[in-house]
Amino acid sequence: MKYAKTAEAVPASPIRDMMTRAAKLGDAVSFSVGEPDFFPSQEVIDATQRAADEGYVKYSPGAGFAELRQAAYAEYLSGADLVSYSAEEVIVTAGGMAALFLGMKCLLDPGDEVLIASPYFSNYAQMVMLCGGETVPVNVYEKDDFVLTPEAVETAVTPRSKVLLLNSPCNPTGGVLSPEATEKLAKLAIEHDLFVVSDEVYRSVLFDGASYTSIASLPGMKERTLIVDSCSKTFAMTGYRVGFGAGPRHLINLMTKLTEGVYSCVSSICQLAAVAALREGPEHLQMMVREYEKRRDYICGRIDAIRGVSCIRPKGAFYLFVNIGGTGLKAKEYSDRLLDEYHVAVVPGDNFGTDAADYIRISYATSMEQIIEGCDRMERFSNALFSEQPCCTFA
Repeated sequence: MKYAKTAEAVPASPIRDMMTRAAKLGDAVSFSVGEPDFFPSQEVIDATQRAADEGYVKYSPGAGFAELRQAAYAEYLSGADLVSYSAEEVIVTAGGMAALFLGMKCLLDPGDEVLIASPYFSNYAQMVMLCGGETVPVNVYEKDDFVLTPEAVETAVTPRSKVLLLNSPCNPTGGVLSPEATEKLAKLAIEHDLFVVSDEVYRSVLFDGASYTSIASLPGMKERTLIVDSCSKTFAMTGYRVGFGAGPRHLINLMTKLTEGVYSCVSSICQLAAVAALREGPEHLQMMVREYEKRRDYICGRIDAIRGVSCIRPKGAFYLFVNIGGTGLKAKEYSDRLLDEYHVAVVPGDNFGTDAADYIRISYATSMEQIIEGCDRMERFSNALFSEQPCCTFA
């Protein structure tokens, strides 16, 4: 039996691979998956139970309940970015990934190019390939805090460029676009007639007084931008699978039409829980961000004290993109050995695009106890690399 060439060619997720391997070990510390270790707020839990008790167990409209689209999410977005959307300009999706996929499917024809800052979230390249497009990596560098520059984007634009995909704060680097850079990218998008897909799922996870400007809020950009958002990271609701797309009405209509052939609709119970999260969740979110910042400060200090590795202090999200070049190992070998010999799961950087074989990604969306233990093991691994002692301590 011959299967579809595209499906065969799509690379498997390196994040899932490391997570699965770590789970088999039993005592592993996993820095692999970007999943908050927090539970949703009590308001969300109560709303979940109430929705089930009240019988919200049937299909919902393909675009989602009007209450969630307008009264909750559109109001939430307006307050966050000063961008005004109506319910007809919002779709509720099965997680942020579904909003990205549906948006790409409605924007791309075969051969259209998608410009993406590299390193990038590995799922992006999968989606572009599945939608018939071509990924054009635009390299970002540690010396620039892994932040995309408008000049680099301009150089990468070709006549086939169709979409500029932005992710700020960024997975895997934690880089945050400045308001000035965002304004320049908006002008560039208009000049080259690029549509912008703005993945903003980490927009609320900011440190050191950093601010966030959605490109959709800038002149001339609302009509050429799809905002992608999710309850997963912001409200610790990864298993609820509630995401959002906000954009031009015709694009939202097209995305809604495609839901029927993909997943039909989002769980009714989960949508009502999302209403509670958007309306009553700011305090819970602020608590999580404070804890993430403490973890970031601790793990950055520990990493910089380990021989052969270093990191910059990211201003957003909950990831470190750690330079392991000083160990003499490349990312895949370093990650495999760290997992096999010391039972710590990280993700090799070269799975996130180009020019990243000297980096690993660490997610610190886990408990401080796990972070301390993981750093202790990484330190022992590094010490063993620079000594004559055997590396393996779990044999």
